[in-house]
Amino acid sequence: MLSANAIRNIIGIVGNVISFGLFLSPAPTFMKIYKMKAVEQFSPIPYLTILVNCMLWVFYGLPIVKPNTILVSTINGVGVLIVSSYLIIFFYFSPKKMRIKVLNILVGELVFMTIVVTLVLITLHTHDSRSRIVGIIAIIFCIGMYASPLSVMKLVIKTKSVKYMPFWLSFTGFLNGICWTSYALIKIDIYLLIPNGLGAILGLLQLLLYAFYYNHNGIEGHENKEENVEMVV
Repeated sequence: MLSANAIRNIIGIVGNVISFGLFLSPAPTFMKIYKMKAVEQFSPIPYLTILVNCMLWVFYGLPIVKPNTILVSTINGVGVLIVSSYLIIFFYFSPKKMRIKVLNILVGELVFMTIVVTLVLITLHTHDSRSRIVGIIAIIFCIGMYASPLSVMKLVIKTKSVKYMPFWLSFTGFLNGICWTSYALIKIDIYLLIPNGLGAILGLLQLLLYAFYYNHNGIEGHENKEENVEMVV
């Protein structure tokens, strides 16, 4: 019979695979930017938010902060690499003003992470205190990540159309939330449980909206809004 640790590791590996798929989901958007050689109305903010969020969870999952949670660090480390590649593409094809904005935010995020890592390691000397502080900060940034799915859900209700809410992205997001919620429940980890539990609930609500509005014709006149409702991963 498998131990709780073994089951938790299996769920974590499955969660890594699902999360990897989610990180790759914006790739078509950046292929479009590459082909157009312009960012047009696409916003870098969701990806900048994801980047700092991933960096925080990488730090959280390290043995010096939260032992036996390395699978959280591995997938978020992959997320840092993937999202960084998106931002490089965005930066390259952005006008000068947007480049300066993105660069300033990136520098701010790196300075913020440096301060968090330094203060946590120097002033806190137990795993409990370190994981508590880093976990709380990570949850706060997760709330910012959920703003995008909420805006998409609002648009679906307004337009009575699921055009702007891809089914597989919503479904994978739901599975991702369920998987990491299960991971957090096996050895109760409130800091992983809160954001992923919320993510599972939002994913379920998106699927319910999709089912309700799937056969609706929708309201015309919103074709140009697709670029403003990028999904977060």
